[in-house]
Amino acid sequence: MNFVSDVVLRRDPAQLALVERTANGDRREHAFGELADRASRLAGTLAGLGAHRGDVVMTLFGSRVEWVETLLACFGTGRVVLPCTEQLRAADLRHRIEVAEPAVLVADERNRAVVEQAGLNCPVLYLPDPNAYDAEPEPWIELAAEDRCLLTFTSGTSGPPKAVLHGQRYLAGQWLQAQHWLGAQPGDLVWCTAATGWSKSARNAFVAPWLSGGAALLHDARFDPAQRLSIAAEEGVAVLCMAPTEYRIIATKGLLRVLPGLRSLVAAGEALDRATLARWHEVTGLFVRDGYGQSETGQLTANPLGADARPGSMGRPLPGIRVEVVDGELRVDPASLPTFFLGYLGEPAPVGWWRTGDRVRQEPDGYLYFEARADDVINSAGYRIGPFEVEDVLAAHPAVAESAVVGAPDPERGELVRAFIVLREGYLGSAELVAELQRHVRERTAPYKYPRVVDFVSELPKTTTGKVRRTALRRTECGLDVP
Repeated sequence: MNFVSDVVLRRDPAQLALVERTANGDRREHAFGELADRASRLAGTLAGLGAHRGDVVMTLFGSRVEWVETLLACFGTGRVVLPCTEQLRAADLRHRIEVAEPAVLVADERNRAVVEQAGLNCPVLYLPDPNAYDAEPEPWIELAAEDRCLLTFTSGTSGPPKAVLHGQRYLAGQWLQAQHWLGAQPGDLVWCTAATGWSKSARNAFVAPWLSGGAALLHDARFDPAQRLSIAAEEGVAVLCMAPTEYRIIATKGLLRVLPGLRSLVAAGEALDRATLARWHEVTGLFVRDGYGQSETGQLTANPLGADARPGSMGRPLPGIRVEVVDGELRVDPASLPTFFLGYLGEPAPVGWWRTGDRVRQEPDGYLYFEARADDVINSAGYRIGPFEVEDVLAAHPAVAESAVVGAPDPERGELVRAFIVLREGYLGSAELVAELQRHVRERTAPYKYPRVVDFVSELPKTTTGKVRRTALRRTECGLDVP
C-alpha cells in the first residue's frame, strides 16, 4: 500500500486537491498532479539532508500547502512524519526531539526563533524555499500495513506527553470514518479546522477528504468566528469539521447564518451542549454530529449520517468496530480497528482489549455517552492537556513550592486548566502574582496550557502515600486561601 500511489496518483492530475487561504489573505488552488510532483521532489531534498526510509521527519507549520507536501513526501517514501503545532514552545519541541530523534525538521520560516531556542542537532529545512523542490523526484515505494508512518504526541498524567506511533494502515483506515461520519462526497470541499500537529488534523485535513473523492480547504490563521463563517460561505464548503468550542462560540455570538452548499457538520473532542446543537440546527437545518476517538485509536464512534444527532452522545461504534463497557470504562478490540496504533515509541505494542481510560454509559440501542476521564487528563476546547506538563513549568517559578493542576468545568471550553499552588516562604498570593504565573506558563509552553484559574492554598490534599488527591481538588475540598 501507498497513500500517494493509491489515492493521489489515481485522481486526474488537473483535479482540484486543495484550496489554500494564506495568512496574508491570498487564495490559491492546488491540483493533485502538482502536489504529487512537488512532494516527490521534496522527498529527494529530504534524502539529501540525510532523512531516509524509516527516519523521522518533524514538521512545524500552520495550515499551509508546504505542510501537506511534506506529509505526502513522507507517506509515500516510508519516512515517519511527526507534525507539530506552531503553539509549541522551545521546551515542548526539545521533549519531542529527545523522544523522536528526527533526522530532519521542516519548518515555516516564521518559526525560526523557537526552533533555534530548541537547540536541534539535525538539519532544518525552512520553507518557503524554491530550492527545496530542485532535487530529482524520489519514487514512491510499496509499503506494508505495519510500516511506520506517523507520530503524534498525546498527554498523560504521570509524565510528559507520549509518542503515539501509527502504521501505514492508519491512512487507508480513515476510509471508515470518512464514509460513516465525515460524510464527504466526490467533488465536495471539506474544511477540517484542527491545527496541524493534532491527530484530527492529520487524518481529516486532507486524508479523509481525498479518500472520499473530495478536496480540502486550508486556512492559515487563528480562529475568528466571523471570518470562519465568511470563508465557509465564499468557498461553498460542503463538510465542516470544527472543535466543539468553535461551534459554541459561533452560536453564542449570534453570528450564525445560512451557509450555501453546507451538507455535513461534525465535531469531536468533547460533548456538545443542547443549546449549541439546537441553534446550529435551527439556522442551517443540519445537526452537528459528534464523534469520539483517541490519538491511539483514531475514530471509534459517531452519530451516523442520515440520523438526528443525539445531544450529549458521541454516537455508536463505527461499523465493524467492537467495543465494550467494563466497570464503566470504554474498551475496544484492536483486531476490529483498522486505525489502531503500533504502540508508544520505544515501548512494546499493546496486547488485548484497549482500555481507553474514559468512563462512558451505553444505552440499549448502542449509543454512548461520555461521563469522565478515568485518569486526570484535562480536555479544554478539544485540547488534551496532561497536568504534569503545566505543573512542570510552574515548578520553575521561584514563588512556587508545590502545585497541582486539574480541570474545572466551563460552559464554553468544556474544562479550564485550574492550578492550586502552595507558595514558597516570603511570597503572598495576589492578582499580580496570578498574572505573572500565567505569563510564565504561556511563555514556556503552548499557550492553551496556561492555567486560567489560579488558587493559592496552604497545602495540597494528599493520600497517606503522598499522592495528590486530585478528586478532592476538583471538588475544592482543600481550604482555599483565596476565593
